[in-house]
Formats: sequence, C-alpha cells, structure tokens
Amino acid sequence: MRLNSSSLFLIPALIWGSTFFVIKFQLGVVDPTWSVSYRFILAGIILLTFSKAKKLNLKFTFKEHLRMVLQGAFLFGFNYWFVYIAEQELISALVAIMFSCIIFLNVFFGKIFLNKVAEKKVYFGAILGILGTILLFKQELIGLSPEEIKTFHLSICFVSVVIASLGNITSAFNQSKGLPVVQTNAFGMLYGGVIIGLIAFITGSPASLDLNFEYLSSLLYLSIFGSIIAFGAYLTLIGKIGADKAAYVLVVIPVIAVALSAIFEDYLLGWHVLLGMVLILAGNVIVLKK
Repeated sequence: MRLNSSSLFLIPALIWGSTFFVIKFQLGVVDPTWSVSYRFILAGIILLTFSKAKKLNLKFTFKEHLRMVLQGAFLFGFNYWFVYIAEQELISALVAIMFSCIIFLNVFFGKIFLNKVAEKKVYFGAILGILGTILLFKQELIGLSPEEIKTFHLSICFVSVVIASLGNITSAFNQSKGLPVVQTNAFGMLYGGVIIGLIAFITGSPASLDLNFEYLSSLLYLSIFGSIIAFGAYLTLIGKIGADKAAYVLVVIPVIAVALSAIFEDYLLGWHVLLGMVLILAGNVIVLKK
C-alpha cells in the first residue's frame, strides 16, 4: 500500500511523540547504551525477516553495504548515543530546541552534498517552528541558571543533531542511487545497533537485560513502531519531498508529546504552550503547502 506525503508525515510524528512516555520504561535497570543497541538490532532482525518473507532483494554490493553502514552509524547509532549522553545533564527543553534546528542543517548539507536549494518558505517556516518550540518549553527554560547549561553536553547535543542531519542526507542520497528504503533500513538498523553495542562493550557499560514486562514490551514498541514503522515512513518522506521539508517532523514531535501529556498526565496548557503550538503548526502549513 502506497502512502501519501501527509500520512508519511503524520506516522513518525505521532509515534515519536509517544516515545517520550515509552522510553521511561527503558530506564533504570539496563544501561541506556545497551537499550539503544538492543532496540536497533531487534528492529534490524525483524525487518530482515520481513524482507525475506516478502522475497525482497537482499543482495547488495560491498559498496552499497558501506552506504548502509554509514546510514546506520549516523541515524541508528551515534545520533542516539550522543543524545543520551547530552540528556544526562540537559533538560529535555534544550534538547528539543536544538533538534528543531535540524531543518537548517538539512538545508545546508542538502546544498553541499546533493546540490539542492531549499525554497524560501522552508526558512520562514523553520524560524516559526523554532520560536514555537521555545514558547512550548518556556516554563522549563524560566529560571534556568548558567550553571545548569553544561557547555560540554550542549556541544554533544549539537553534534548529535549534526549527525542526525547527515543521516537524513545519507538516506536521501542512498534513495537517489536506487537503494530501497525497507532493506536499507533493515541492514542500517542492524549495523547501527551492532556499532553501539561495540561502543557499550569497549566503554565498559555493564551488559544486562530486564525481563520485566514493562521493559520488554516497551523495547518491542520502540523497535517495531519507533524504529521500523516511524523511520520507514520518515525516510520515505525524505525521498519524496526532500530532507529539508521532512525535517519538520522533528519540530512537530514536541507538540504531540505535550498534547499527550495534557490528556494522560493532566499537563496544564498555558497561553505560551498554546501559542507555541500555533506557531509550530503555522510553520508546518507554510513549509508543506504545495
């Protein structure tokens, strides 16, 4: 079944917006680095099994596998590893604001590596989105002292955003070279999970597995929905409308997360939250309008 661009946009936005809650069940017993490794290795195995059952082509050249390794290392490896390091000291508001800037990085790298020039409306929509994200987290940012803004972790967070953007561009390049999204994601997730697992082993992170229902069910959700389905839709969207416009998915995610929090956690929606949502959605309309 072929999905239109609107569906490809909504699927990762809704799923990734919900993962804010699901990830909570991954924390505590298992080292986060290993949890990331488990997530993408499991996702890669499931997706490869699906590809085999559907008799999709799984034979690729060594050069094509290298491209998959690069995509996996960027999107499913170092990106997640660095953001976990950053979130040990940074509040989620700062991380969300940093990731909302990925649109500009996608425009920049798209011009360098793909020779693609973004439309002016992308810049305008991105500015609205960043302003909206700042308003969305206004309450968390108020009273934030300079001591709480750790320069090292802020730098690591920025590096994570850069790596994620390079992963977006790598996916767009791989699709332009004829590599199919499903199989590329299957191998890429497996490669990314293995790379992070090796890093966890080398750095001495204790390997363990929580057999509780909450951990295993959240791991399955993150592997199947948060990885296979969400990334499949998002990277397909990149191939259809470009990395610059598709990146707006990452700006909309906080809106979904806040809305879910208001429904299930009695989060109070102040004027700044509502205005932030309006700005983000207005930027969304401007960027994605045909």
